[in-house]
Amino acid sequence: MRYEELTIEGRNEVIEAFRAGKTIDRLFILEGCQDGPIKSILREAKKGDTIINYVKKERLDQLSETGKHQGVIAYAAAYEYAEVEDILNVAKEKGEPPFIILLDGIEDPHNLGAIIRTANQAGAHGIIIPKRRAVGLTATVAKTSAGAINYTPVAKVTNLAVTIEELKEQGLWFVCADMEGEVMYKQNLKGPIGLVIGSEGEGVGRLVKEKCDYLAKIPMFGNIDSLNASVAMGILSYEIVRQRMA
Repeated sequence: MRYEELTIEGRNEVIEAFRAGKTIDRLFILEGCQDGPIKSILREAKKGDTIINYVKKERLDQLSETGKHQGVIAYAAAYEYAEVEDILNVAKEKGEPPFIILLDGIEDPHNLGAIIRTANQAGAHGIIIPKRRAVGLTATVAKTSAGAINYTPVAKVTNLAVTIEELKEQGLWFVCADMEGEVMYKQNLKGPIGLVIGSEGEGVGRLVKEKCDYLAKIPMFGNIDSLNASVAMGILSYEIVRQRMA
């Protein structure tokens, strides 16, 4: 299997990529460029909520692999995203209560890849990531997942807090990894559950945290105050696994 990040350069090429239905994660456009083809690209980008960055020519030249970017470079997902409903259907097909990982602000592709790998081994039915301020399904993510990206669906949503509310209506409850919470071993982590993990630096955002039902703390006894995000996710996931097996 080839893990190639899809970099698309040139106005016609980017327009055709949109029209072909490719998932474009990010778009880099030359500052001040507003001609016809660029306007067409922007219209397509806004339909799919693509992240648009306006940059100087020097930045585009730096990003370009061909030297023929014509003022626009697009980055397409190396893999297709699932829908949240697809993740729920995986759980339904297996006859299991849903177990979903939600990631808030994970920008390191190695972290996301490792999380997908661990999620697959822990039996999670899927992962949900936000469209903004988060890494997408790049080639590095695919490689780091060691193939798990082919089996664990990843959905991308506009608003994590809203998604949590919608999933609560379907019976899920949510636990957030947070150092202000109760020690995870004291919590009941059974049933249909969403595990929310934030970035190492900032943790889970306030609005998302407020939507969670419980805060769970991993006991730590060292000299630093945080774990790598993928490690924290693994520890909490396997406490969920342990309780499900008990």
